[in-house]
Amino acid sequence: MPLKRRRLLSMAIFGLACAATPGAARADSMLADFDYGWPVQRHSFTSQGVAMEMAYLDVPAERPNGRTAVLLHGKNFCAGAWQGTIRALTAAGYRVIAPDQIGFCKSTKPDRYQYGLHTLAANSKTLLDALGVAKPILIGHSMGGMLAIRYALQYPDAVSQLVLVNPIGLEDWRAKGVPNATVDQLFAGERKTSAATIRAYQQRTYYAGTWRADYDRWVEMLASMYAGADGATIAWHQALTSDMVFNQPVVHELGRIAIPTVLIVGEKDNTAIGKDRSDKALAATLGDYPVLARETAKRIPGAALITYPDLGHAPQIQAPDRFHRDLLTALER
Repeated sequence: MPLKRRRLLSMAIFGLACAATPGAARADSMLADFDYGWPVQRHSFTSQGVAMEMAYLDVPAERPNGRTAVLLHGKNFCAGAWQGTIRALTAAGYRVIAPDQIGFCKSTKPDRYQYGLHTLAANSKTLLDALGVAKPILIGHSMGGMLAIRYALQYPDAVSQLVLVNPIGLEDWRAKGVPNATVDQLFAGERKTSAATIRAYQQRTYYAGTWRADYDRWVEMLASMYAGADGATIAWHQALTSDMVFNQPVVHELGRIAIPTVLIVGEKDNTAIGKDRSDKALAATLGDYPVLARETAKRIPGAALITYPDLGHAPQIQAPDRFHRDLLTALER
């Protein structure tokens, strides 16, 4: 089937799914109609002089073991995308808290905000303090892995274990020669986002070129935010957080992590912020996760490394049974 026809078909399927599937997300910047699987709660606080609400899930364990896991989503994900991991952890005895960061998904999207990983870490700390969670396990995926590292460095006495799932920021893209981009340029690019572009990117990066019908749910989740009347708001915040990720790599501080750490990596991942604006020779060297995984494990004192040669950027979605078995084993170890 020609590429153009496939894209049109994908968009048509997305539209039909939103109209016909119970609980499917309609076009809405706050994901009001997108079901996370558990009741969404809200934490009110003030940041940068503005009243905020952080949406989050707080799911009790089936048979509590006294431990709490905090799940930190990636840039193109939401708390609801952790559904499979939440089920696996709660069944194994863990209480699970999964927030939507400010600027993402069901949380407040302020008119103007100075984004920083340190700020998102501080916001997350206010939530955990309010919930009385003292030393959780932090599990961060993609950008959430960067955030988990920043949180662990910022609050080293407030974390018991660190699990990093295909984290980004493991290389300094700007130092390697990737051209910077202004927020305005990033915003212009984000305004072109559609269900078709999201699906194409996720297929080649998140799932190693494969696709299953259950992945469409996460395309729908993102595309519905861009497609609503406040789509420009989503594009703006995505541009701001892209700028944050590009300019705040964590690679230079990995040696300072003093918390037991597990690094879980799908080696088919090729994520690299700014690769699309780099020349071909440079782009070919970026996002080399087989190399980045081993370099990172060596730089984090005592880190354990689990790799999946056949999986991409989101192993918890692509191969949930394998991933959750290894995750639970690592947490017990």
